[in-house]
Amino acid sequence: MKICVVIPVYNHGEAISAVVHAVRGHDLHCILVDDGSDADCAAVLDQLDAELEQSVTLVRLLQNQGKGGAMVAGLRCALDMGYSHALQIDADGQHNTADIPTFISLATQNTRALICGCPIYDESVPKVRLYGRYATHIWVWINTLSLAIKDSMCGFRIYPLAPTIALFNSRNIGKRMDFDIDIAVRLYWRGMPIINQPTKVTYPSDGVSHFKALLDNVLISRMHARLFVGMLLRSPLLIWRKFST
Repeated sequence: MKICVVIPVYNHGEAISAVVHAVRGHDLHCILVDDGSDADCAAVLDQLDAELEQSVTLVRLLQNQGKGGAMVAGLRCALDMGYSHALQIDADGQHNTADIPTFISLATQNTRALICGCPIYDESVPKVRLYGRYATHIWVWINTLSLAIKDSMCGFRIYPLAPTIALFNSRNIGKRMDFDIDIAVRLYWRGMPIINQPTKVTYPSDGVSHFKALLDNVLISRMHARLFVGMLLRSPLLIWRKFST
């Protein structure tokens, strides 16, 4: 297994340096995807690219594509560079990089599985966002006919790259905050094992959130509707899988 880290970055200039250096403490190559950031953040990314030349690859998207668009670009880059797996982590510092060895150990023992972070929040999480996640959890459980995915919204996870890119090549995946949910459900539909790993999450270190309440909630609602139709079409297979394991 050959693993790297993919970090989508959009105007997280205050936090990204600390995140990159924390990740580099685990001797992992970082693919930074600049998702159309402003000049200040872009300058920070350029500095990291120059400072850590052998340890960082900078992918620059001229226009903002959304978190999903940035992740697709970063994961494709990782596969092109010869990596078999990629760890996704957010740029705002909310994820606990001390848990990276645990995630890698699980991926090493389960090379075909999606290793999903399952957040343990502290008091910094906005209660509206915390309670709102449960609506998505319920829809994911409905759309997979399973409780296999404990938290589909956490952006701290490890992907096996070959089947993930194969999914990108055959389906359009959500390009914004719907990405994490959409890809987890569709990988499960394709038979990928899911391993849930609890991890502490702080919300977020630089105070920057790009979740757009109206737009992203509309996109997520539309995505759940599409997935529900997809579940109905796949329900015989999903039910068979449920009772055959």
